[in-house]
Amino acid sequence: MKYILAIDQGTTGSRAVVYNRCGRKIISAYEEFPQYFTKPGWVEHDPEEIWQSVNNSIQEVLKKIPGNKIEAIGITNQRETTVLWDRDTGKPVYNAIVWQCRRTASRCSQIKAIKGETEFFRKRTGLPIDAYFSATKIEWILKNVKGAFKKARRGKLLFGTTDAWILWKLTGGKVHATDYTNASRTMLFNIEKLEWDNEALKKFKIPKQILPEVKRSSGVFGRTVKIGKLSAGIPISGIAGDQQAALFGQACFKPGTMKNTYGTGCFVLLNTGKKRVVSKHGLITTLGCGPDGNPVYVVEGAIFIAGAAIHWIRDGLKLLSCASESEKMAVSVKDNAGVYFVPALVGLGAPYWDQDARGAIFGITRGTNENHIVRAALEAMCYQTKDVLEAMRKDSGLKIKDLKVDGGASANNFLCQFQADMLGINVVRPKVIETTSLGAAYLAGLATGYWKNTSEIKRCWEKDKIFRPKMPKSDALDFYKGWIEAVKRTLTFT
Repeated sequence: MKYILAIDQGTTGSRAVVYNRCGRKIISAYEEFPQYFTKPGWVEHDPEEIWQSVNNSIQEVLKKIPGNKIEAIGITNQRETTVLWDRDTGKPVYNAIVWQCRRTASRCSQIKAIKGETEFFRKRTGLPIDAYFSATKIEWILKNVKGAFKKARRGKLLFGTTDAWILWKLTGGKVHATDYTNASRTMLFNIEKLEWDNEALKKFKIPKQILPEVKRSSGVFGRTVKIGKLSAGIPISGIAGDQQAALFGQACFKPGTMKNTYGTGCFVLLNTGKKRVVSKHGLITTLGCGPDGNPVYVVEGAIFIAGAAIHWIRDGLKLLSCASESEKMAVSVKDNAGVYFVPALVGLGAPYWDQDARGAIFGITRGTNENHIVRAALEAMCYQTKDVLEAMRKDSGLKIKDLKVDGGASANNFLCQFQADMLGINVVRPKVIETTSLGAAYLAGLATGYWKNTSEIKRCWEKDKIFRPKMPKSDALDFYKGWIEAVKRTLTFT
């Protein structure tokens, strides 16, 4: 029997997962890598450490599954994180600047102050001007790393999000490419013409020759070289940014279907098919994967900090020893005792887009303990999701009947139930919650004929549990009002 290997290159670690024809996980391996907070608001990764975590995870699963049993490889990745490396040596010229990094916030403010620029980028790229996206990160490296701009102009530097970096490594430096979903997160890609936007590139003085070739998400990008137990010649045939991959993994192939992934951040995506919806309520338009791997339009609400808040409470405040403890701690208290945690640790994303907001915990009294703070962090994921869904309702006019959820935090029953209570709709959790890697596997397998079509994939999707609203609507509204008040006090904190 043959299998599909999916690489899930995330913000805090990398995972390799082997799937069978039923879309079931056979084996997986995971390795974290360091986060570098070099200045307040700055977040970096070492690209070589990213690659090492990917390779180590691959080698670990191949101890159990022989390399010749892998039919194809799919890659999914943290999206906007920016890597620039030397074309000849393959060495990064600087650390990867992570999507969470706010070092270019002031540069974004400068651009927004110029008349017409906000509308230009919204129309061309579907995105707001924000440090979240890749363009100003590339610009910063080219300006601040000695000799980088000259090298770039000579075609000696290459840019990529982490999918392109991993693809380059897996193919022994033979392939420099990405897919439409990742390209659409750079603030440099024209989502109507489906090509790099020359005018946007000029604004940032980014030489076009450093950019990767853009291909559809399902198709052969290149083939592996032999790396340890990984066989040579395996097609790398699926690539998609993590949230678009999760949308595909949740079998959200039709317009009007949606999902929320609870990971480091929280990302709500609504498939709008061939129709480009222009948001008037703080959401973004981006590209997703259609049933054939070709791009479709997606409306997205990007929440910067979700599970990362629990990690901060664990590592920074030392209030819990592991993330899985959060559910037990949350249910140990009857309610939040008036405590609200606004996790604007790197600013606020959708629908607020306030890059100067900073995190805060409100409502602390002598009676507040660590359980209330942990509960408030979990509740914040649900409030932020409600913010986004309210905006989606207004923009799309769609009546949202239920919400498919996935990602590591969706295993938390308290979180899922509170989410259902806040939204007043059913929250549906699938049996496979690692849908980012599953989506990448599906895209890879479709390209090689491992799965014939999306109908076959749809039959693989199975629900684990449906969480139905239990809380009285008036109580849910009171909780949410408290959140709105807390956010108001947090906005543009300087």
